[in-house]
Amino acid sequence: MSLAERISAPERAASAVASVAQPATAIGILFAASASHMLNDMMQSLAPALYPVFRNQYSLTFFQTGIITLVFQVTASLLQPIIGFVTDRRPAPRALPFAMGFTLLGLVLLALSGSYAMLLVSVAFIGVGSAVFHPEASRAARAASGGRYGFAQSLFQVGGNFGQSLGPLMAAFIVVPGGQISVLAFTALAFMAILLLMRVAQWQVAHASLVRKSVAHPGGERIPRNVVRRSIAILVVLLFSKTFYLASINTFYTFYLMKTFDLPVQTAQVLLFVFLGAVAVGTFAGGPIGDRIGRKYVIWVSILGVLPFTLLLPHLGLTGTVIDSIAIGLVLSSAFSAMVVYAQELAPGNVGAIAGLFFGLSFGLGGLGAAALGLVADHTSLSFVYQICAYLPAIGLLTYFLPDMHAKKA
Repeated sequence: MSLAERISAPERAASAVASVAQPATAIGILFAASASHMLNDMMQSLAPALYPVFRNQYSLTFFQTGIITLVFQVTASLLQPIIGFVTDRRPAPRALPFAMGFTLLGLVLLALSGSYAMLLVSVAFIGVGSAVFHPEASRAARAASGGRYGFAQSLFQVGGNFGQSLGPLMAAFIVVPGGQISVLAFTALAFMAILLLMRVAQWQVAHASLVRKSVAHPGGERIPRNVVRRSIAILVVLLFSKTFYLASINTFYTFYLMKTFDLPVQTAQVLLFVFLGAVAVGTFAGGPIGDRIGRKYVIWVSILGVLPFTLLLPHLGLTGTVIDSIAIGLVLSSAFSAMVVYAQELAPGNVGAIAGLFFGLSFGLGGLGAAALGLVADHTSLSFVYQICAYLPAIGLLTYFLPDMHAKKA
């Protein structure tokens, strides 16, 4: 049997199990998981959207601003793979509402913080909530997919991206005018998310046997361990290039627009919302396209294909910058869902661990990128940051060494 046949055997077996265990996509559960992801990530994005306020209030350097992101991202990053690994062996869907409880507590502390240290504590609580939420909610989305894994992962992920894009908009028109204390208003969204997650948890408990079948290792020959290790290592490096570049936009784009084009903070926040909206659209497109033509091709186009746009960004005027950033968001964001599902196909018995690893690394690498790039910006300029980050997508050439996991569907 050839390597390609050995690689495709587990995928065919997994699809067969899914078709028996879950003959139809549970759209209601997918939308509930996606909506809760939207609320979760919108609340989590409030802190980065408030960075201009915090910088003025506490006289923070760019490095200290990056540390806020680092605390949140590392808290989430360290816990997510561990939680995913544990819940692969012992699923814990009832933990979902409790995860949102940590986010709720973090919001309250964020609204009431009176010092830089308390800001760090508040984002740490939000990070813990994220660490518990993402692996188990991603597992729920996969269980409800009906075998349409890319579509389910994209729908789940696009909720988070849409929430991230709404965060700066809410900050621009509610939190910035109302002050830090107005963050308390968003606790109502946390309660709404808790109700949605209670419904998702009930569905998962009722379908526990189906969920166990969907995450159990299917029959057929296993993918060679060296192929799995090499491929996941490549995916991690690709994720690094994607996440570091997005960290440069998510954390510093508003400052870049304000300094380079002399924009007011609210206008810069709206343009960040436009970019993050493009990220949401690109994220949704990546999964279904991967279901159709193969996830490797999506990864190729997403990572390497964005290179011309990133090279152009530091050299454009305001209108060109906005248009180019939209193109970057659309193209670069389409890779994440494809990466997660591709890795889950490599290691089909570790759905939660893979989700936790990739969500966790996304957060952790984003935090490291924010801190490192903030330090560079303090000693040079934000324009220089975007000039050096422009070459990161060239790492996409490593996609060549990934095995073909998915034949094109008719």
